[in-house]
Amino acid sequence: MTQLLDVLGLNNLNSKELLWVIFGTLGQLVFFSRWIIQWLSSEKKQTSVIPVAFWWCSLVGGLITLIYAKHIGSFPFMLAQGVGLIVYSRNLFLIYKGNYEKN
Repeated sequence: MTQLLDVLGLNNLNSKELLWVIFGTLGQLVFFSRWIIQWLSSEKKQTSVIPVAFWWCSLVGGLITLIYAKHIGSFPFMLAQGVGLIVYSRNLFLIYKGNYEKN
């Protein structure tokens, strides 16, 4: 385990800091998974689609990442995630209100 932490540059972190890094990484993985979901959905339908799960992964991953960005004190990171959360929330609102037009 120590060698893995050395390779990742995480060997100098205490347990609390390591948990925060794991939390932030989890947020990025959830956020990234939206592209896998979109790709698989598009392949299945043989056309470009954005499924509802894409927006949920965007929202959840963005929220986790925003919390992590706040923890590390990165204003540009917080700003980007905060604006994104507005877009993801709005899309989910439109979908569930029935005003979403499928392309």
